[in-house]
Amino acid sequence: MAAKLYDLELSGNCYKVRLLAALLGVPLDVVPVDFLGGAHKRPPFIDLNAFGDLPIFEDGGLVLRDSQAILVYMARKWGGEMWLPTDAVGLTLVTGWLMVAENEIARGPNDARLHDKFGYKLDAEAARNKTAHIFGLMENHLARNSWLALDRVTIADIACMPYVALSHEGGVSLDGYPAVAAWVQRVKALPGFVGMPAI
Repeated sequence: MAAKLYDLELSGNCYKVRLLAALLGVPLDVVPVDFLGGAHKRPPFIDLNAFGDLPIFEDGGLVLRDSQAILVYMARKWGGEMWLPTDAVGLTLVTGWLMVAENEIARGPNDARLHDKFGYKLDAEAARNKTAHIFGLMENHLARNSWLALDRVTIADIACMPYVALSHEGGVSLDGYPAVAAWVQRVKALPGFVGMPAI
């Protein structure tokens, strides 16, 4: 039985799961959820995830929430050491970038996009300032490294790429960040890559 993803097509967090599944060749049963209609806040979805957010991931009897946690599960179950190493240094470096996805990228380019594209009442200027800060850090890092965590693609790249690549929908261009833009293109060149609207 295929793993099941309760999904919103325009969500970068849901897209992370679809992207890793495609790269790993893992079949997914994708179930669209009427997010704008609030279906994720009502049964049966709120019964699966009391946090009331997407994505929700089911594999057998296991139900998971939070895109970064789902990436960890998928990498460990289907991806092996390439995508999520178990040695102390490699695991720590990947985890550090998962935290960036959950914090600086979520509060930067993701919040700017939520404001501009979806009309969320957020401080767009603060979000764009945070975006400039994290993109500056990433530009310096990626000017010297092909990938975020290690010398190869890992789930760190899958966790961070979507909202970076979608930053134009929050009023931030990658034109001033050539190393970041080149990294996005490296992810898009991976065998099995699938896109989403605006990527």
